[in-house]
Amino acid sequence: MSNFDRNAPVWGAGRAQQTSAVEMDQGLRSFMLGVYNNMTIGLAITGLAALAISMLAIAGYTPDGKIAGLTALGQAIYLSPLKWVVMLAPLAFIMLFSFKAENMSAASARTMFFVFAAVMGVSMSSILVVFTGASVVRVFFITAAAFGALSLVGYTTKKSLSGMGSFLIMGLIGLIIASVVNLFLASSALSFGISVLGVLIFAGLTAWDTQRLKEMYLYSNLDPESAAKLSVNGALSLYLNFINMFQMLISLLGDRR
Repeated sequence: MSNFDRNAPVWGAGRAQQTSAVEMDQGLRSFMLGVYNNMTIGLAITGLAALAISMLAIAGYTPDGKIAGLTALGQAIYLSPLKWVVMLAPLAFIMLFSFKAENMSAASARTMFFVFAAVMGVSMSSILVVFTGASVVRVFFITAAAFGALSLVGYTTKKSLSGMGSFLIMGLIGLIIASVVNLFLASSALSFGISVLGVLIFAGLTAWDTQRLKEMYLYSNLDPESAAKLSVNGALSLYLNFINMFQMLISLLGDRR
């Protein structure tokens, strides 16, 4: 009888631990699915906004597929000083988001993310003017395949990527500085180097951010509201990695009109 009593708590603890592990795994899967769902909706909003603006901006096409001219809207957002506002608006949104994130509810953060995605679509509409539609679609699927593989690596690997993260962040800062400098230099060689380096940096950040989000969920005692907010912030991080990787790849692989 004493042996039975001594073993019963061990069996109960093991069963409870197993149940807890299963619940944690289910919670993690649900959390990451929410991250990817938010990111996918953001990408869809960006794509639709970019397509709508480009259609309104292009006056027509020549028989060989080149752009015949721009409408008044196209000239305003692509050729006038307003282009700088369109170009820098997403950066302003990111800065605003970072300042307001702590005090925002999960619902407000999600709404702001989707508004940002629409603004990003307006900013990226020039891609559909400069590059052929077929090459944009091709590069999008290349980016999606690469992103999916890299995010899977970040989710499944047992190796910590934290050390790589600080190196990638420093590389990202250097990339931003080089991009700003090249706005004035307009060097094709520097542009090529920025694109190649950018693909590598955002590829690494995709894996690192995925692992970071997974670990934050597992090792932080999050209430439902905090988990929902982290889901939106995580979606924003992965969304930016995807968008930037796509922009770097389109500059390398895209066919210009």
